[in-house]
Amino acid sequence: TPLLDTESTLDYGHSLTQASSEKIWRAGKLLFIHLTSTRPGLIRDHKHHLRHHRQCCSGKELVDWLLSAGAPAVGICQVLVDGGVLTHVKQEWHFQDKDTQFYRFAELELSPEPGAGLRDAEELLEALAFLAQLGPDALLTMALRKPPAQRTEDELELIFEELLHIKAVAHLSNSVKRELASVLMFESHQRAGTVLFSQGDKGTSWYIIWKGSVNVVTHGKVGASLHSGALQTPHVTVSQRGRGLPPPPSPSGHFLRVDKQDFNHILKDVEANTMRLKEHGKVVLVLQKNLQGGSSQPATARSSRVPVQGPAPSRAALFPVFSPKSCSSHPKIPHWGQEREAAPGPGASPLPHPSISLCLRRGAKPGGTGTRRYVGCGDLTPPLSSLCRLENGDGSVSPQPKAQSSVNWLASQEEAILNSSCALRAQDKVPYEIYRADHSCLITVLPVNASVRDVLRSLAPRLGRDREHILVKVNSAGDKVGLQLDAVGVFTALGLNERLFAVSVEELGSLTPHPEQLGPHVGSSETLDLISSKDLASHLTDYDWNLFKSIHQVEMIHYIVGPQKFHDVTTANLERVMRRFNELQYWVATELCLCPEVGRRAQLLRKFIKLAAHLKEQKNLNSFFAVMFGVSNPAVSRLAKTWE
Repeated sequence: TPLLDTESTLDYGHSLTQASSEKIWRAGKLLFIHLTSTRPGLIRDHKHHLRHHRQCCSGKELVDWLLSAGAPAVGICQVLVDGGVLTHVKQEWHFQDKDTQFYRFAELELSPEPGAGLRDAEELLEALAFLAQLGPDALLTMALRKPPAQRTEDELELIFEELLHIKAVAHLSNSVKRELASVLMFESHQRAGTVLFSQGDKGTSWYIIWKGSVNVVTHGKVGASLHSGALQTPHVTVSQRGRGLPPPPSPSGHFLRVDKQDFNHILKDVEANTMRLKEHGKVVLVLQKNLQGGSSQPATARSSRVPVQGPAPSRAALFPVFSPKSCSSHPKIPHWGQEREAAPGPGASPLPHPSISLCLRRGAKPGGTGTRRYVGCGDLTPPLSSLCRLENGDGSVSPQPKAQSSVNWLASQEEAILNSSCALRAQDKVPYEIYRADHSCLITVLPVNASVRDVLRSLAPRLGRDREHILVKVNSAGDKVGLQLDAVGVFTALGLNERLFAVSVEELGSLTPHPEQLGPHVGSSETLDLISSKDLASHLTDYDWNLFKSIHQVEMIHYIVGPQKFHDVTTANLERVMRRFNELQYWVATELCLCPEVGRRAQLLRKFIKLAAHLKEQKNLNSFFAVMFGVSNPAVSRLAKTWE
């Protein structure tokens, strides 16, 4: 058949039920029998808009009943509609979870057998599991069968995620794939041997083989076979082989079709907003302006971002990030380096459930505040105005001092780079948490680059002057490291799960880690269930971005040479970013190991893998690798039942 010239000739309501699987009918029959046995009043006569609909149930009631059975309801109902087991009273082909949409089972075929009674619970669970397995694919097919103008944001996101796994568009950027999701059209051929187009026909569309395979026929002989994920151009016919899981009920092929004009228009628009940086004739960095933003943030909050599309693997092109505002004059990236005024600060908490309990906690996080912030999700803590107390080791509280900045640690021409609210400067005063041998906590407010001598001098009245004290760094394993009196910035340079102890020489031998260093005893999987992976990834990215933009390139030089060689400098911002990777990695591993139930642990593992996928999509490779390293931790890898 020649290509269709217009979209209007497509029959989007064409049902895909011509050869439904016997297994779907069997599962639908079990579901119907169980429904009539447990909820006989669910299927009844309805009256809507002066019309009587006999022996049917509303979509909302059916979904509520399936949800009570712990099943993914909408996907299962769409499978039953596609399989002809469930039909709309007006013969509509997509399932809707509404009180005003009515559906009935094919009663003649699905009548309960005499004396059959209630089926075994295990057999019913197997039927539900089978339908739930087909649910995501049915919802995706339903979204593709809709006219492009009628697709919702969720359906476009579903199509985009499917495009990420199709080989034919793997070379295209994510921006192009998102645009393709809004123009792709679904085409299905149920009969083997159907000619899609012949050589010499005027080609107006590109075809992507979504399911099934096609044969390239030349002079009556099969020259080649194209399988799922390939593009089609020559004379092809539908093959009798289909993609498994589940096997197609009949020799059929499903294709994704995009109009050539739409495709060229998308490429031109994306290319016009893309800048490629080359060195020695090779592209080392691809930058693209995001003019529209995303659905999760206002356009004003995202318009100043320039996402990195494809850096060269052999170098890290960080120099544009460190460029001052005065150098950002390129017409392609007019907003590079500017502050995102609408972006949430480190104390903001736009999520409805901010209290994620993570495994490691530290004081003096971005902004120089002394509030105790949870590692891994700094932006998910409550607003700073509501955290006006400091928790001491003995359960008491101390007044929260504010960060005070009196001296700028860089020259005036670099002040524009360090106007972030979470940047720490050398003379910013932050609370130091110093523990005694009995694990009680002492808090003193000192500059970030204070020396060990300054710390001990400020604590001398409370420690007592009868004995000489030393400052020791202790980790969770109990390893102790004595600090030199001239060492500076020791509080912000603490490693993962380390604490500072001020003890005498006699107390050093009996010194043990603080109980909080031994880790939590209860995980936070229930709280994590309330937050979507995409929202969590967005907040992790915003927090990482706030940490990253507070670094100045001079800190890298100071870190290599040593901060003791310079006066009035600090490497706290760089050390904070370096420490964050380990904190996030071990948070993921700890949460998985603290989850006692295998089913819930498997669900949490899927959530973290999905979180990593969203982080990679947002180009946050630091947190992406941290999450993946946490998932691949040996303690997690040994959980065989969870991975199964």
